[in-house]
Amino acid sequence: MFCEDFKRIVFIKSADSSINKSIKQLCSVFTLCIYCEVNSAHTTMPTGEDKKPISRSRIILSQVLACLALDFLLIGLGMSISFVTMVLPEVMDAKEGLSITKKQASWFGSMAFLCQPLGSIFSGPLLDHFGRKKALFLVNIPHVIAWLLMYYAWNVPSLFIGNALLGIGTGIMEAPSVTYVGEISDPSIRGILTTLTNAFTSTGIFVAYFLGTVLPWRQAALVALVVPLATMVLVLFVPETPIWLLSKGRQKEALKSLCRLRGWAQPEDVKEEFNELVQYNEDIHQCVLCTNEGKELKPCEHENKSMYQRAILKIKYVFLVKETLRPFALVMAYFFFHTMSGISPFKPNMVNVCRALGMKYDSKNIVVVTGAMFILMSILSAVIVKMIGKRKLILGSLLATAGCSLAISVYARSNVSSSVFSYETHTFGDNKEMLPVVLFLMLVCFNSLGIPWVLLSEVFPFRSRGMATGLAAALSYVIFFLAAKTNYNIEYAFHLSGTFAIYAVFGFVGTIYLYFFLPETEKKTLAEIESFYKGNRKIFADDFLINAFRKNRSTNSEANKLMLVK
Repeated sequence: MFCEDFKRIVFIKSADSSINKSIKQLCSVFTLCIYCEVNSAHTTMPTGEDKKPISRSRIILSQVLACLALDFLLIGLGMSISFVTMVLPEVMDAKEGLSITKKQASWFGSMAFLCQPLGSIFSGPLLDHFGRKKALFLVNIPHVIAWLLMYYAWNVPSLFIGNALLGIGTGIMEAPSVTYVGEISDPSIRGILTTLTNAFTSTGIFVAYFLGTVLPWRQAALVALVVPLATMVLVLFVPETPIWLLSKGRQKEALKSLCRLRGWAQPEDVKEEFNELVQYNEDIHQCVLCTNEGKELKPCEHENKSMYQRAILKIKYVFLVKETLRPFALVMAYFFFHTMSGISPFKPNMVNVCRALGMKYDSKNIVVVTGAMFILMSILSAVIVKMIGKRKLILGSLLATAGCSLAISVYARSNVSSSVFSYETHTFGDNKEMLPVVLFLMLVCFNSLGIPWVLLSEVFPFRSRGMATGLAAALSYVIFFLAAKTNYNIEYAFHLSGTFAIYAVFGFVGTIYLYFFLPETEKKTLAEIESFYKGNRKIFADDFLINAFRKNRSTNSEANKLMLVK
């Protein structure tokens, strides 16, 4: 319209056709410029009506689907750590087929825990070299071999080897599983996703208990073989984590992976988060020595050192630093107290412990119910994390677990004969009570709310995450082994009542320790969590009790200061 008016005015004032022709061309160009400018504005500055933001449900769905293979992996992990519970009562002093003595049973029940650290040692290098996705595929191979060996076990050594391979495979699995979910999820849903990993592990425990009830243990092992095979297929369809791809210089693939993990978004939708990841990756890949010394050397002088020297420097300046050692000590303390206060020490012998306590119902059925409770409480813990955070959940569950262990100790002292020994079935009494069933299931519920593996997935900085996670997983299995192996000796020396009393003490002491030193990590980015441990703050308790003490101390200090001024 503007150009038509412009031509009309000019045509009136000019009779020269050549001028009219030039003016027409000018108007055409002017019109084209306006058209391009308008379209450019619409393209580069979309309004809310032109472009809808990606829905929150779509973003969550993309991350849930990415965790699908991991979920199957965790089901297999849960089956491997609990299958011995169903095998042990069938082969201990068995009259037919394979048979082991009670001393061999003590070793068989703890063998997997003893071998898991061996797998965990290889877990970190496997994770860093091959990446999270390939690691999730490779870690299933030991379990495939182990389940076949358990099915075909022809003598006691072959049975022990199969159980040992289950332990090695489980050890290798831990670091990739907890690392993957921590690196693909955004902070707002990381808590619930990492907590739900417990639910799938618990599902595996339940499946193992159920299969052991309805099938002979050999056939149950053959059915369990399906899980690692299915996991290997599903891993082929999940994305690699963006931060690992960035660490290998594969920026285009990292951006593509991040887009997929954020609801199949466009690059411009994840530009801000991607830039933060790029900056974080650049920071963590700077030479630690040069950074500490304030140097900016390119190429770095430390690159010329031998592989052995670089490994020593990495341990000294990446692992032996407070942002790694402080969370490492915290995680190991939590694993220790969580393990020693709950059901882990007697889990391999759980069927016989239930019978020794004089529970009203069949012990195998109680164990199956226990597996179902693991699932329900793991899901509930994911909900609780969103409501109150990880810190309060950990403290509350550990305190309640200690209370239940103490209650079982009191019951056993009053109602279970001192001659009863859970590793000798002929010592069991005939009393069948409902109270130990209730107390035992309460112990299971509160212990299942614990989230040590969730904490492990997010507290370490990226530089040391593979090494620290693998080592922490290895040491945690050493703790599991010692707990399971010493259960025989502790019960032999202190009876069932004394055993549960000792476990209760561990729970109460652990609650006090974690109250002071455990920070809240819910809804915090990995960089923010890392900054917790880089700082000088040591006590993370932040509630009315500790704050009242701090306030009083601050008031007293101010009072003293005023008196000095006077």
